[in-house]
Amino acid sequence: MTYIDLQSSLQALHLDIFGAFHPKPEDDAPTGTKTLLLLGPHEPGFWGHFTASHEYQDGFPDPLDRWSKRIVNHWAAQMGAQAVFPSDGPPYAPFTNWATTSGRAWISPVGLLVHDLAGLFASYRAAVFLPEKIALPPLPQNPCNDCQHSPCLSSCPVDALKPDSYDIAACKAHLTTKKGEICMKTGCLVRQACPAGHGYGRLAEQSAFHMAAFNPS
Repeated sequence: MTYIDLQSSLQALHLDIFGAFHPKPEDDAPTGTKTLLLLGPHEPGFWGHFTASHEYQDGFPDPLDRWSKRIVNHWAAQMGAQAVFPSDGPPYAPFTNWATTSGRAWISPVGLLVHDLAGLFASYRAAVFLPEKIALPPLPQNPCNDCQHSPCLSSCPVDALKPDSYDIAACKAHLTTKKGEICMKTGCLVRQACPAGHGYGRLAEQSAFHMAAFNPS
């Protein structure tokens, strides 16, 4: 099976390959892994598909994590592969390290991961460990290299995100104010400001879902 075959089968499930690499021993992949895939939402259309699922509608906690595990574990089993999820743990899998190792995500000027396709909306639903070495496509360039004005650095109303720190307390305090409602309803203004993610198609409702999980009322 080729990379395109894998990607096509995932996109039919409203997921996409957000990165892939051939792991070395220091990459903390299970023994026998020849290709590691990182999966994220395939846009546009992911949110409408997920919100129609029984996980979203059944009223139980963690609907997106439960949906991800159902969909990805079934797909991985068909591929003779294993999967791990960001919510598994502790200990938690090194998704940030895997993302940067894949060559499709970088540490942005505000310290968040920036993805070539999703920008600062990078969201990893799972990692899949394939027992087969798959030929991988050429790697893209870091979108920050061509970003002339770095709007992410000036978009936070309370300057909570900085290159070397994240003031979570200041961020959450702002989200509880009237001025913070826009972040809660449409998503983090810093993430929205990133030009690399403007064509990704992530909906405000999806960002609001994640903001509510980050800062529950």
